[in-house]
Amino acid sequence: MSETLAPLLEAAECFFAQSQAEARRIFHGRGQLYPGLEHICLDWYPPLVLVSAYDVSADSLLPVDSLLAADQMQQIQSVVLQRRYEQGAPAETVHGEVLENITVLENGLKFEVHPGRRQNAGLFMDMRLVRQWLIANCRERNVLNLFAYTCSLSVAALAGGASSVTNVDISKTSIAWGNRNHELNDQQSRSVRSIPHNLFTSWGRVKQFGRYDVVIIDPPTRQRGSFDAAKDYAAVVKRLGSLCNPGAEIIACLNSPFLESSWMHQLFEAHCPGAEFVERLPVAPEYQDREPEMGLKIFRFRMAG
Repeated sequence: MSETLAPLLEAAECFFAQSQAEARRIFHGRGQLYPGLEHICLDWYPPLVLVSAYDVSADSLLPVDSLLAADQMQQIQSVVLQRRYEQGAPAETVHGEVLENITVLENGLKFEVHPGRRQNAGLFMDMRLVRQWLIANCRERNVLNLFAYTCSLSVAALAGGASSVTNVDISKTSIAWGNRNHELNDQQSRSVRSIPHNLFTSWGRVKQFGRYDVVIIDPPTRQRGSFDAAKDYAAVVKRLGSLCNPGAEIIACLNSPFLESSWMHQLFEAHCPGAEFVERLPVAPEYQDREPEMGLKIFRFRMAG
């Protein structure tokens, strides 16, 4: 074992020393805590390990045989290497069988994922604790899930007893994927409203199902043609006063290395003064970062009662 690789292989050995039934990040090199491993991450989508390489130097960092040797209970059926530094983030299966469709578990909930087939597998595992919070805090509440992607957050909200959820995303493909996630969890379609819609053309369709008791804002940092956090987040925050019931909870996420917590606080002070900051919610501990302000930041605000 090389000295550079030691932290990665130790993480894999520790992880696979036990039965691992749920999806998790195994190793987070992007957190900048392990010199020489900054461009590699390992994710577990049972029974597949996804190796994400963010630089060409990371391609050869992980000997597959060492990873398999760490799998003491022989849980790994497939290893996929995805080159995130190349256009289109191409992937190849470097061990085992090609697995097209995988359903994973998290907190007992089911999610459809496609590791390696797209830039993102379909489940942001750094948001795991937010899903736990939603399960614990959404009973009998009307929930708005903006930038819903594959609707994992609204799945958690309904699992926590939400009376209804409204999912909004510009991508029809993502909304359809999210509907399948709701179906996987036997969540009744009458409780789910799905709107494939660009918020910035009209807010009317969103308002017709409000007002809301919980609003989730989890946008991409920068997605050409649809959203740029630095330019467009304010337009969302400005609308909260007309979308929320008194006492509504707002979960606002910011995943940008260029925008710090103070920026979000200033945004709310300027454009939604009726919302009080409550706390910063934790990111899943597997995503420990040397510079927390550079990674995902999750804020909880509450509208005045």
